[in-house]
Amino acid sequence: MTERTSRTVLLRGGAVYSPADPFATAMLVEGGHIAWVGSDGAAEAYTGTADEIVELDGALVTPAFVDAHVHATATGLALTGLDLTGSPSLAAALAAVTAFVEGEEPGGVLIGHGWDETGWPEGRPPTLAELDEAARGAALYLSRTDVHSALATTALRTLTEGLAGRPGHDAEGPLTKDAHHAVRRTALAHLTPEQRRQAQRATLTRAAELGIGALHECAGPEISSEADLTALLALAAEGDGPEVFGYWGELGGIETARRLGAVGAGGDLFVDGALGSRTACLHAPYTDAEHTGTAYLTAEQVADHVADCTGAGLQAGFHAIGDAAVAAVIEGVRAAGERVGADRVRALRHRVEHAEALDDKAIAAFAELGLTASVQPAFDAAWGGPEGMYVQRLGAERAAGLNPYAALLRAGVPLAFGSDAPVTPLDPWGTVRAAAFHRTLEHRISVRAAFTAHTRGGWRAIGRDQDGVLVPGAVANYAIWAADELVVQAPDSRVAGWSTDPRSGTPGLPDLTPGRELPVCLRTVVRGRTVHQR
Repeated sequence: MTERTSRTVLLRGGAVYSPADPFATAMLVEGGHIAWVGSDGAAEAYTGTADEIVELDGALVTPAFVDAHVHATATGLALTGLDLTGSPSLAAALAAVTAFVEGEEPGGVLIGHGWDETGWPEGRPPTLAELDEAARGAALYLSRTDVHSALATTALRTLTEGLAGRPGHDAEGPLTKDAHHAVRRTALAHLTPEQRRQAQRATLTRAAELGIGALHECAGPEISSEADLTALLALAAEGDGPEVFGYWGELGGIETARRLGAVGAGGDLFVDGALGSRTACLHAPYTDAEHTGTAYLTAEQVADHVADCTGAGLQAGFHAIGDAAVAAVIEGVRAAGERVGADRVRALRHRVEHAEALDDKAIAAFAELGLTASVQPAFDAAWGGPEGMYVQRLGAERAAGLNPYAALLRAGVPLAFGSDAPVTPLDPWGTVRAAAFHRTLEHRISVRAAFTAHTRGGWRAIGRDQDGVLVPGAVANYAIWAADELVVQAPDSRVAGWSTDPRSGTPGLPDLTPGRELPVCLRTVVRGRTVHQR
């Protein structure tokens, strides 16, 4: 168990990232709240009453991160089981499958994640025969890196009723659409409660080790289950790890969301799929396929859901990646505003998850409608650039327009950063780096702006504007970091890339230049409780 939260803790001798005092070196925490921020000299007044004095020895104290989009059970299964992320070839991936299967008890359903054929020399996923051979006949579910298609062995396909008649079925290759959802439900249904708990615990533990103090779990009937979200929220409520705020992504699922304790009826409520699986919905066909992807919802359905959620005082949200899917969301939210009042719609800050393909008109609409962009900069780090998957799927011109963070910030659109783990790993400083060093120069933002999107932005996305900063009266959610020299990094090559001039009055953050070591988390504190200590 974690320590009681009525204690007084004094931290001194470091750097405290606080708008209350850009030169702060000390901080006092009383119970679950921050009581004071200031200098080491002034901190002497508190040494006699503090229950604990933490000598920072130059360490950095920041607000704890918020990961605004995760899938805890799937992430934990990848952390503790078969994760093919980074497999260099088809042959290596199949060898990893065999090694994993041979280490497991026979029987049951096995689950893995992370294959990505776009970087393999073979340039293709395995055939069903190759997968069956590698899996030694086991029932195996193997999600693609974007989790919008999957491989399934013959044994798992046999367990899935009516699979062959579902949209997205392929007798030999990856499954998409409803066929994918069906085999995923079959696989997850075979998890025992203890297996689920172990996976969720692994995710919460890893998050705490990385200085993450809160997670937004994006659950729903197509991607997890009511039992899964209920179990996760109960585990988080034990108080030994990060806080978890659940979203339930089901059209018309307002009452279900409330019954489950979710903060919104959204998250992964799919308007489309993903670019890698060629299921993101586009206005123009894919460069490497003669179709425009998949539309799961219409603008009218979006409008009905947003209007109903707004009437119920509940935040709505949608998964939308392709430009046609984003357009459907914008059209639907605007129509909902015409029905129930635009101010009421704006007030709830309805969310769009991923929001990758945005032009200037769409960005202006996000600002007009008060939408929050819940985005994942690691997507660009993984798939952007001239040789990346985005160019393969869309061509260079369309790929260069994806994930326009600078334009979103200029328009005043709130950003909340996340990982979509297990799609990309829990890696908050890596996420900040990915936004600051976006592969498309014009989309880069400052490290400070990116850090804010990954801390305060996550709280603002759930309506908690007062959280995510280290100021007196704020909730004591913070992390302590071993970091090198602190700097102020700007994304524009035409101005100084960093400045340590104290006259600027701007608090510094670690140098995240690619190639440098990322900060190491020494301690993570959630509501005054230490949930990780190195």
